Amino acid sequence: MELGPANPESTDPIANGETYSKSSPNSWAVASADEELGLIYFPMGNRTPDQLGMYRTEKEEKYASSVVALSLETGRAAWVQQFVHHDLWDMDTPAQPSLVDLTTEKGVEPALVVPTKQGDVYVLNRKTGEPIVPVTEQKAPQGTIEGDYASATQPVSGLNFRPPALTEADMWGATAVDQMICRIQFRSLRYEGQYTPPSEQGTIVYPGNFGVFNWGGIAVDPERQVMFGMPLYLAFTSTLVQKEGAELGETNQGEQGVNENAGAPYAVEMKPFLSPLGIPCQQPPWGYVAGADLRTGEVVWKQKNGTVYDMTPLPLPIEMGVPGIGGPIMTGGGVAFMAATVDDYLRAYNVTTGEQLWQARLPAGGQATPMTYVNSKGEQMVVLVAGGHGSIGTTFGDYVIAYKLP
Repeated sequence: MELGPANPESTDPIANGETYSKSSPNSWAVASADEELGLIYFPMGNRTPDQLGMYRTEKEEKYASSVVALSLETGRAAWVQQFVHHDLWDMDTPAQPSLVDLTTEKGVEPALVVPTKQGDVYVLNRKTGEPIVPVTEQKAPQGTIEGDYASATQPVSGLNFRPPALTEADMWGATAVDQMICRIQFRSLRYEGQYTPPSEQGTIVYPGNFGVFNWGGIAVDPERQVMFGMPLYLAFTSTLVQKEGAELGETNQGEQGVNENAGAPYAVEMKPFLSPLGIPCQQPPWGYVAGADLRTGEVVWKQKNGTVYDMTPLPLPIEMGVPGIGGPIMTGGGVAFMAATVDDYLRAYNVTTGEQLWQARLPAGGQATPMTYVNSKGEQMVVLVAGGHGSIGTTFGDYVIAYKLP
């Protein structure tokens, strides 16, 4: 007997002779819980292989790339909201859901706020799973490898940070030749907008596999009923490689490289869409900070975030809006703290406007979410672990740094 998505009603402890479903959808991000409602909320991923959907069962598909509310008492699913149908892009739900009580036309509703890699921020009633900010379906590109299929539609939240579709005119480079090669690559790859299926030709995945939001998630202010986040726009490419007779070379390193997909007929090569000089092929900005009203689903402001100080041979503090991975925190005084970007700084922002209030140079990449506490003298502290991150190439270290707020 198999347990897990193959038999989701079986919640008893596993017994002798029983096994869990192989390669079933996983939950690698942090869960959240509402003890009063008796529910725990799991951000769900995909089953492997991530870019090949022909192996999946109907029951697995129901829970993949979603948020699932389970009863704390019984372990059974109370509700599920899916964010990607038949996910072929590894757009698993990357971050912990945030709990907040929102004042809406219906009164005060218990809300769950879930950011996604594809740029949607879902605002759901955490008791019922019903959308507070509307969710609709949009047509999606078709055409996959033989034996697979692409969902005809994909969900989209009324609150989203999805970028416009890329065009050849968006191609960029450090030099004219660099830009020309990016344009040639753009024409040679398959791209029909968001959710273009992976292909042997090579497909542009945009938003890319770093996601608009990743494991750092967002910060939510329960008083102002707003969110603060770091939307990222960095295209990737995804190429399916028939394994028969193929030399696969290096296996994956972080969010890039070749995933062998053991047992499947195709490997997948996944990497950022970069110029020969290692610069993103799409023009900047590549990273922002942004704020949104969770009651209305309105994006209130969006500002370029970060400099190329640590991206170029010369340390130039040019504010261009750069990529990053990491998360923010927010204080009751309306200040957000976040490092995360590829330049090694911790920054403070005005939550209402996005204005940068302060920054401090770090000895290594700040790809961890800060924390705050009040010390024994009643002073508020902000602490960050600066350890760096291989996927975005920031400086490695083992620093724990504390700052005292005035």
